[in-house]
Amino acid sequence: MSVVEAHSSQDMLNLGAELGRTLEAGDVVVLHGPLGAGKTTLVRGLAGALGVEGMIQSPTFVVARVHRRMDSTQPPLVHVDAYRLTHHDEILDLDLDIDHSITVMEWGRPYAEHLVDEWLDIDIQRPEVDIDEDIDLSEADSGIRVVTITAHTRSGEPTHRFDDVLEAVDASRY
Repeated sequence: MSVVEAHSSQDMLNLGAELGRTLEAGDVVVLHGPLGAGKTTLVRGLAGALGVEGMIQSPTFVVARVHRRMDSTQPPLVHVDAYRLTHHDEILDLDLDIDHSITVMEWGRPYAEHLVDEWLDIDIQRPEVDIDEDIDLSEADSGIRVVTITAHTRSGEPTHRFDDVLEAVDASRY
């Protein structure tokens, strides 16, 4: 497990880039955190390191986007927003090529174990916002994010598949 602090959007982009340099085809990354925590920003950094084509936007309304890489011999990035899904069959119905892609799923915790045996879970927490107060979106980038990265397996047994990813994150300075 790795726990890091992101002090800005740039830190979140850099963390995503560090992750992107270590992921390979078949890897699944699950992102969890409140709205505005920085999930899509992290995916943008990851996509930049992978050299994907086009803009990265949250796939909220389309559920999944496949981003091809500039080097077409490299596996694509699949970006899934599972927020509106209600059952793991719905993610299976998307017919994603998980084995030959790098897959990042926002809100994907309930579904990961139905797709792969091992995955990386990233929890992003931001400072609490008082819901009784008006939220100033111009300050959405303010506040430290605490990012917890953990490797998981369907069986619950320890995995070493993501040791290099966790070591790279621990060694990075962004």
